[in-house]
Amino acid sequence: MKIKAFKAYRFNPAVVGDNGKCIAPPYDVINPTQQKKLYEQNPYNIIRVILGKQEPTDNGQNNQYSRAAEYLKDWLKKNALKQDDKATIYAYVQTFHIGGKEIKRSGFISLGKLAQFGSGVQPHEKTLDGPKADRLKLTQATAAQFELVFILYDDPQQVADKIIDKVAAEKKSIIEFADDDGVKHRIFPIDLPQDISLIEKMMAQKEGLIADGHHRYETALNYYNLTKNPAAQWLMIAFVNMHNEGLVVLPTHRLVGNLKNYNTDELIKKLQTNFKVTQFEFKEAKEKAQSLMQKRIDKAFAQGENAFGIYDGKSFYFISLKNKDALKSLPISDASKSLDVVVLHKLILEGLLGIGDAQLAGEANIEYIKDIGEAVDEAIAKVDSGEKQVLFFMNSTKVEQVKAVAAANEKMPQKSTFFYPKIFSGLTINKL
Repeated sequence: MKIKAFKAYRFNPAVVGDNGKCIAPPYDVINPTQQKKLYEQNPYNIIRVILGKQEPTDNGQNNQYSRAAEYLKDWLKKNALKQDDKATIYAYVQTFHIGGKEIKRSGFISLGKLAQFGSGVQPHEKTLDGPKADRLKLTQATAAQFELVFILYDDPQQVADKIIDKVAAEKKSIIEFADDDGVKHRIFPIDLPQDISLIEKMMAQKEGLIADGHHRYETALNYYNLTKNPAAQWLMIAFVNMHNEGLVVLPTHRLVGNLKNYNTDELIKKLQTNFKVTQFEFKEAKEKAQSLMQKRIDKAFAQGENAFGIYDGKSFYFISLKNKDALKSLPISDASKSLDVVVLHKLILEGLLGIGDAQLAGEANIEYIKDIGEAVDEAIAKVDSGEKQVLFFMNSTKVEQVKAVAAANEKMPQKSTFFYPKIFSGLTINKL
């Protein structure tokens, strides 16, 4: 994959104050409460561009996209955004805790030359038309890139990782902040020509696998095809080596609601055709029942079994696939058939609950729950209150499985992977 250093626009501390207060999570994980908080955090926070507030008076000429363009123009005029003097690759180091253990994930930000899928870049998840239309409108209004696509590459020699470790030890960070989840984000400049050359030469021999940002990558392709702007051939990307010790994938659970005539007893009865089912009832010891279910899920993950947890407000269930031929008739590779997320979506969500591709696209029945912070407890509470009907607990997808499915030129269901932590927006900006 062809990459190159670039002169990024970055928030200027002399104007904005703490530039860490101007950064935001990816637009698609920000809820209205977080949006409000980010608006109030700093008048220059990138939220105003990537997820601007919608107003009742919005129309085709005046809307969140036109306001994003005005914010960008104003910030450039006030020197709140300042372009770096030297072409740079930006080391991106994130430090976080999982299970009480401190983990460090490091990668680098550069421009990557756009390629059609299968020609140096592979996707692994399906996309939806709505988010792509939204991101295209933003790009058309601003002619700039504010958010990063997260791409994995395979380098056992760890060429870039060693350079990143060196600059992180020798240089002062140019951005440093901690997010609401306690993740520490730091950016360091890689601007020595020999270091840039080593990374560019290494990446020229590599293929990229999109970990996160499929909609943004496809939007960049669409924008270039529409404009033929030479600068739009290059996309701002955060690259992480598959051999980086901090590469972590967490589960994304499925919270289901709005189903007509849903009944857990009927679901469990139907599940027994293809699955072994263990019920953990509770009257008062709810946490114990949940713990027993989770231990079985963890054990299944370690043994490579397809298994899930279910919660309906009355009991926890552990289910494991016993009929290995249940997916035999599907016209997909063995790599895809091995995925928990495919087993869940094809045999249970679609096969038993009627949530197929059309329903998934409508986004009426499933809420995706990332296994971080209080999200799982909040999802359980929604089932308890009757707001939702059932929660499916998932194991995480292994990086090796992601590689195998991409190599088979296939895509996983949406939200099959949750690479943690998220790559934040506004760290670097690329004007087209």
